[in-house]
Amino acid sequence: MKLKSKTSVFFMVFLLLFTLTACTQAEKSKEELNTDDIEIMYTFENPQTKQKFKIIHANQLFERYIEETKGDPSNGTLEKYKEEVIQPIYKDCFKNAEYLYMAEDLLGDVPNRLTELEIISENLETRKIEINELIQESLLKSAELLPSQEEVAVCVLPSTHDVHMITVGAGKIIIPYNGYFSDDFIKVGVAHEYHHSFWTQKYLNNHFGTVLDNLIFEGKAVMFEKTVYPELESSTSVDLTYNKELWSKVEPDLNKQDLNRSLEIIIGGKDLPDLYGYSEGYKMVKSYLDLYPTLTPEEWTALTAQDIFEKGKYIEHYQ
Repeated sequence: MKLKSKTSVFFMVFLLLFTLTACTQAEKSKEELNTDDIEIMYTFENPQTKQKFKIIHANQLFERYIEETKGDPSNGTLEKYKEEVIQPIYKDCFKNAEYLYMAEDLLGDVPNRLTELEIISENLETRKIEINELIQESLLKSAELLPSQEEVAVCVLPSTHDVHMITVGAGKIIIPYNGYFSDDFIKVGVAHEYHHSFWTQKYLNNHFGTVLDNLIFEGKAVMFEKTVYPELESSTSVDLTYNKELWSKVEPDLNKQDLNRSLEIIIGGKDLPDLYGYSEGYKMVKSYLDLYPTLTPEEWTALTAQDIFEKGKYIEHYQ
């Protein structure tokens, strides 16, 4: 199920009115936080549920760090980087994050390629209002399907790394913006990460779980992004075929509690196609929803990985 089914005109009109109302409310409730006269925060809320959101831009913090480093290369230390860039946003973006290891490069590596980073930072400053609108739209549409009282912060950091968005914990979404993100990619990616944030808030049991848990963790997020934005081609690409040879390489590991193996399968490479785990996780969720198509995102998000795998009869696709 590609989730490209027609949406009723009534729903689309309602969604448009809801989004416009939310944007109006957001403008009224807009607040800015100054850190040494640097504007880094934009806030708004869902007018229906009063769920609060923050969009935090770190580009001006980077620009200040870059300027000081260019003037005196000895300033380009990890300590200085953390002091100038990370510390002002740490509470909102990283503190108490359940998956802090996902931000290892952002927190532990001194930025290099400063000229390129400076260009990206300037681009972010130019596009700040536009990017805010894209993120806000995605968050409000996502929250309509998965309502919560949990505050969500989306932190936008200029980056020279070729990496995707990440969720480091409940209510903490990171966008390492590299200058090549399309508008649709931003919207779809934020929806994907919102699902991770919501699930973490409600269902994380203080452990990383099995390989199967991690595959379906990603599969649910891919299914959710395609539910929020069924018309956008920038959503995660999935391979809907069932390759028995590839499956035989991962099936024996499904019940292992092994984060490294989970990441190997999800990311792919070596003897697996790129992003193999995203496709398998999505197909597991799809297999279940093909049998139970009336479930809402709230209902299927709450299901355990084992239920989705077994009751969705996923193994039958490889027999």
